[in-house]
Amino acid sequence: MKAPATGQAAPPRDTPLRPEREDVRVAALAALAVALHVLEAALPSPVPGMKPGLANVVTLLVLVRFGWRPAAWVTALRVLVSGLVLGTFLSPTFLLSAGGAAAALAALALAARCPGRGFSPLGLGLVAAMAHMGGQLLVAWALFVPHPAVALLAAPLMTAAAAFGTLSGIIAWRILAQEEATEQA
Repeated sequence: MKAPATGQAAPPRDTPLRPEREDVRVAALAALAVALHVLEAALPSPVPGMKPGLANVVTLLVLVRFGWRPAAWVTALRVLVSGLVLGTFLSPTFLLSAGGAAAALAALALAARCPGRGFSPLGLGLVAAMAHMGGQLLVAWALFVPHPAVALLAAPLMTAAAAFGTLSGIIAWRILAQEEATEQA
């Protein structure tokens, strides 16, 4: 920090940081996404690692209501905090989650820039889920199992991703429709 010029007062050292309204919104929505992710991790799964991704509903809602940048923050915070809370930070599970989230965010960035009316929440959910699974398969192949047999998992995992992405999109669509109906009433 530079010394103040002659005649100028030094800036106060105890100036409190005040979060912007958007910061508070992102933090609250990220906390909701983390809670859903942790809850989902506690549920039994018929196939290891395969989950419906209910926390992604929060990302879709944030994307539609507030834009890509807040959705990216919510997603990044969810992956990081969930990794810390679940004890998977920097583990293969965390890297798969981060790779899938990065791929989903990249796909959502492209989808959000489509001309015209763009994608509905259902379409966004499908795009995000397919990209997420594609990203996870790529990370699995690149870092953990560099074998062509990983590609054999693509069909069943992409099918599950399509189903779960559709479910997330429908849930987001219904929540947005309910919010709109409430606002009009």
